[in-house]
Amino acid sequence: MPQQLMNWYDRPQYFDMVFRDETNDEVRFFEKAFAKLVDTPVKRLYEPGCGSGRLVAAMAGRGYELVATDNNDAMLAYLQKRLKRRGLPSELLNTDMTTHVCKPAVDAAFCTFNTFRHLLDADSAETHLRSVADSLRPGGIYILGFHCIPLDADPDCTERWSAMHGGTKVSVTLRVINFERRKRRETLRVSIKATKANGQIERIRSEFQLRLYTPAQAKTLLKSVDDVFEIASVHDFDYDLDEQRKMDNDLTDAVFILRKR
Repeated sequence: MPQQLMNWYDRPQYFDMVFRDETNDEVRFFEKAFAKLVDTPVKRLYEPGCGSGRLVAAMAGRGYELVATDNNDAMLAYLQKRLKRRGLPSELLNTDMTTHVCKPAVDAAFCTFNTFRHLLDADSAETHLRSVADSLRPGGIYILGFHCIPLDADPDCTERWSAMHGGTKVSVTLRVINFERRKRRETLRVSIKATKANGQIERIRSEFQLRLYTPAQAKTLLKSVDDVFEIASVHDFDYDLDEQRKMDNDLTDAVFILRKR
């Protein structure tokens, strides 16, 4: 059976499954960062580009008030049903993460696992950061995570992993099919095979672009907004708040904690 070329973001249940193993580590990291780096109680949170909302649901379940945005109706509908089942209120908006500003202001924001790299040019990236700063109260933090590309990166990269939940097994192959260092873009192809409990199989293939950042380019971007943000700390995808990373060429899985001035 041929794979169907479609947006994998239109299958939120599969998208959610392949990332849910990261959720507990991220939630613990967020709460430690709130306690250590924010001087006042953190109650109101914002996630731009929330996708299936695994982090929104997790943080709402811990008593936080959530604002979340995405530009995909299927993702937001999936999240709305999840929150409704658990009786968790949240403010969900289909809007542009580049320009959205939360009102009233939030205490902290987070955007992890490369969502930020969907902003494909410098203006969009900086505008987004400034919009998040406008959404935060003074002293609030933005936890921003994305992969940086080392100078010796192999453009022919393929990753495979699988996940299972509720009798459904999802196998994912992620392949770089085009890598343009000068244009700072890579095109990824995601192939999904979902095998359901009844034996039914669904195959999906999706292609999308992400912006490339070397550690130096990430540093340059953050410097462009240092009038509104200071870098409070730098970490990696181990999510260990006690282990800080240098912004050098070895930083590939980057988590930046930015504090509003």
